[in-house]
Amino acid sequence: MKRFGWLATWDSFLGVITIGLVVYAGLFVPGFASNFNISQAIAGMSEKALIVLPMVFLIIAREIDLSVASMLALTSVVLGMLVQAGVPLLPAMLVVLLFGAALGAFNGLMITWLGLPSLVVTLGTLAMFRGIGYIMIGSRSINQFPDALTDFGINNLGEMPVPWTILPFLILAPLFAVVLQHTPIGRRIYAIGGNPNAALYSGVKTRKLRFWLFVVSGLICAIAGVVFTARLANARANNAVGFELDVITIVLLGGINVFGGRGRLTGVLWALCLIAIVRNVLGLSQIGGDAQGTVVGLILILSLLVSNSSSLVLDRVRSLLSRSVHRNRSEPQSFSSLNDNTPEQP
Repeated sequence: MKRFGWLATWDSFLGVITIGLVVYAGLFVPGFASNFNISQAIAGMSEKALIVLPMVFLIIAREIDLSVASMLALTSVVLGMLVQAGVPLLPAMLVVLLFGAALGAFNGLMITWLGLPSLVVTLGTLAMFRGIGYIMIGSRSINQFPDALTDFGINNLGEMPVPWTILPFLILAPLFAVVLQHTPIGRRIYAIGGNPNAALYSGVKTRKLRFWLFVVSGLICAIAGVVFTARLANARANNAVGFELDVITIVLLGGINVFGGRGRLTGVLWALCLIAIVRNVLGLSQIGGDAQGTVVGLILILSLLVSNSSSLVLDRVRSLLSRSVHRNRSEPQSFSSLNDNTPEQP
């Protein structure tokens, strides 16, 4: 029975729902299975997929970063201004990555050294970072970029319906998974989320680790900003508005505990696919962005309700399975087997 215990998990439930939705969309939604649509659906989630990775670490550690979309937009603006000023693409991208890390470090310092709640700090920087973008370029946009960047944003990997823009995620996702599940850093992140005081008394440098988690969040948002700019060939201060809602929905829907300390990246990847398919199907059904946001918000609420109730159901299933195994092992042997095992009398 233990062999099939993995079926009674939230990850498996998400996988079944996602596969079922793919089958339904492929059969009943016109244009869903075309190479062009698949490529566009993957490309549309490239930046969110990247931002999800550090958000998983932060929420497991009982933190949150609401400024991720604003950091994406601000780094996109900085990239556009550097390119417009004649800076070569590679040095400009390096500056943007360092700038993104600095934005994350600002969040981290406010939270870890001043002791302010991450929810409040990042809510403030959500507005502040985007406001800085408006100060830098106003409401105008920058649309002139090198061909190397725009080609990266629109081309696919060979003949496959896989855009180049998803490549950074495909490289970073295994790295984040290994760090979280198989390294001391990952165990420390879980320890901080499970019991911060116990982790501190156990020798974990909680303040330092939480600070670097925010730095990594800023760095990944800068990478997402470069990808977003390449994909749309556009740098504006209002880019990626509302992305934080999708990112948090994906993380919580993927089974990461909102109170920290529990969750795996596997379920988050299924949730990422599920949200991408939902948005794509809604778009093909001529349902606009505002309505899509409403649906994503409902999914966020339902994910919390279902995950809480499903944990009780899954615990009940596991309990029944363990009782069944225990009952089978404790059943008395047959008379013949007992007779066979009885030692011979002298």
